[in-house]
Amino acid sequence: MLSRDDIIRMAREAGIRLPDSPFPARGSFTLPELLGLAALVAAAEREKLAHWMRSLGYATGHGDTIEDLLDHLGTQIAGGLEAETMAERQRCAMIARQFDRDHPNTNYGGFIARLIEGDMA
Repeated sequence: MLSRDDIIRMAREAGIRLPDSPFPARGSFTLPELLGLAALVAAAEREKLAHWMRSLGYATGHGDTIEDLLDHLGTQIAGGLEAETMAERQRCAMIARQFDRDHPNTNYGGFIARLIEGDMA
């Protein structure tokens, strides 16, 4: 979350004239000034999210909005989970096949491995 000082600094960057008094009189701002402030705040929040994503090893893609960044993050997380699931299934099939090597009079492991591998196809 942005601090009060961050918002005041961004307001000044957007061209909004703020009095130095802690109790300013109500004033009016132009639409371009308010839009400029909104753009600066949005960019700061977007950059915080992008920095957090990069710190965890995720790519940010071409995230022009917070929604773009979150969508890209969700895709990366889902892809990682899918790959982990596939690797776990392969390990399970390998263990099932080892069961048959350890117990040559059965084919339970091979049957289970084929079921698991069939799900992977």
